[in-house]
Amino acid sequence: MLRQFLVFIHLAGVVVWVGGMFFAHFCLRPAALRLLEPPQRLPLWAATLGAFLRYTAVAVALILLSGFAILFEVGLRQAPMGWHVMMGTGLVMAGIFAWVYGVLYPRLRRHSAAGAWPEAGAALNAIRRLVTTNLVLALVTVAAALFLR
Repeated sequence: MLRQFLVFIHLAGVVVWVGGMFFAHFCLRPAALRLLEPPQRLPLWAATLGAFLRYTAVAVALILLSGFAILFEVGLRQAPMGWHVMMGTGLVMAGIFAWVYGVLYPRLRRHSAAGAWPEAGAALNAIRRLVTTNLVLALVTVAAALFLR
């Protein structure tokens, strides 16, 4: 029963994190680019990311805690290769998230509040590139978990 609960927590965290990145990148971004100029678009992104990143911080922590709990329960040597790949890509993704949350997002928020649109845009573009990277890593992670057993 504990194992199923840990897997549930792990997957729920992934849904929040990866689903949120997919929505932001493929749905919100194109609409915001099409409909809003930088003085409206960049504060929208700063506000939206503020909420998303707080939820995602909790999701990332739960993913890491549940993943390591399951991995250590099984044992590193007995764990399938896909789990090791999942751990590696997950840690890289978490590091990217930490950089976005701790460095790039505050930069976006600060420049957006100051009306420094080129600088805010550069911060948002850096976030977009890292979100793209994390989406690709998420696909690799899921593939490894499913196919490297």
